[in-house]
Amino acid sequence: MDTYEKLLNEAIEKLPDSVVKDIRFEIPKVKGQIQGNKTTITNFNQIVQTLRRDMQHFLKYLLKELGAPGNFDGSRLVLGRKISASLINQKIQQYSNLFVICQTCNRPDTQIIKREGFNYLKCAACGSQNPIKL
Repeated sequence: MDTYEKLLNEAIEKLPDSVVKDIRFEIPKVKGQIQGNKTTITNFNQIVQTLRRDMQHFLKYLLKELGAPGNFDGSRLVLGRKISASLINQKIQQYSNLFVICQTCNRPDTQIIKREGFNYLKCAACGSQNPIKL
């Protein structure tokens, strides 16, 4: 009779590589630094490209949620106050949950569409359309 550990290892080996989570969608963590009273995010463009959303919409949401003024310095985003990276990452995750991830199938294969005066998050994977407030 096989031991429990041996049977468990065999079962783990037979599991598919992508079990539950869609791992192809990973939002990069904020890279930057605090200089005096300002926070600089150096990989802002990379984050926007990963989210596949309009840069101005994402920037407007982020600045409103963080309660800070901001402007671009080349490819960097400069925020007008000291903000921790963990707080910025938390707000980016909130944006992703509201405007990127499908509420039905939890996949990032969505786009924002406007129809009859309302905005919807349309999923290319499952076809669902959920109303959103921009």
